[in-house]
Amino acid sequence: MLDRANATVKALRMGVVCAGAAALAGCLSLGEDPPESLLTLTPQASAEAGTGASASPANPARAVAVLPFDTPAKLDVLRVPVAVTDTKIAYLQDAVWVEKPARLFRRLVGETMRARGGVLVIDNDETPLLAAQSVRGTLSEMGYDAVGQAVVVRFDAMRIAADGTVITRRFEARESGVTPEAAFVGPALNRAANQVAGEIAGWMLGS
Repeated sequence: MLDRANATVKALRMGVVCAGAAALAGCLSLGEDPPESLLTLTPQASAEAGTGASASPANPARAVAVLPFDTPAKLDVLRVPVAVTDTKIAYLQDAVWVEKPARLFRRLVGETMRARGGVLVIDNDETPLLAAQSVRGTLSEMGYDAVGQAVVVRFDAMRIAADGTVITRRFEARESGVTPEAAFVGPALNRAANQVAGEIAGWMLGS
C-alpha cells in the first residue's frame, strides 16, 4: 500500500510539473527560426601572423586611429537595405548581418590598413595613445539597388590630422549584374566593401 501511495504522489507531482511547463511554453515565444547563414565582411588582405607595429606619445606619427563610423537609420540594423525606388526602401529576404554594418566596415578598414604595414592601427574603442591622424565618417550606403541590379557601398570619410586639419572625401564602389538573393548579394557587398576599404587605406597611408 505504501509503495502504491508513493507512486500516486510521484505521478501527481509529475503532472503538476508537466502542466506548468506546458503553460510556460504557451506564454513564451523563442522568436523566429534563425537564418541559415549570416553575412559578414572578410578582408581580402590581412596582416601576416607575427607582424606588428609600434608607436608612442613621443612618436604618434606611426599611429592611425579608425574611429567609430556613423550610419543612417536604414543601415543601423542587421538587414540589407534594398532601394526599390528613390523614395522606397525594403530589406532583402534572408540577408542578415552577423553585426551591424558600421562595425563590420570599421574593422575591415582597420585590417586593410594593418595589412599595408608600417603604422600602428587602432580600430577599437580603447585608445592607449593619441594618434597622429584619424579617420571617421559615415557609411551612407551598403545595400542593393533594385533598379540597377547592383550592390553599392558608399563612405563619406573625414581625415583629421594632429594639428586639427580636416580633409573629406567620398568613396564609392558599385557592382552591377547581381541577382537579388542573399547568396549573391553578400559576396558582392564584400567585394565592394573591400574595394572602398583599400581606397581609404591608400588615402590615409599615402600608398
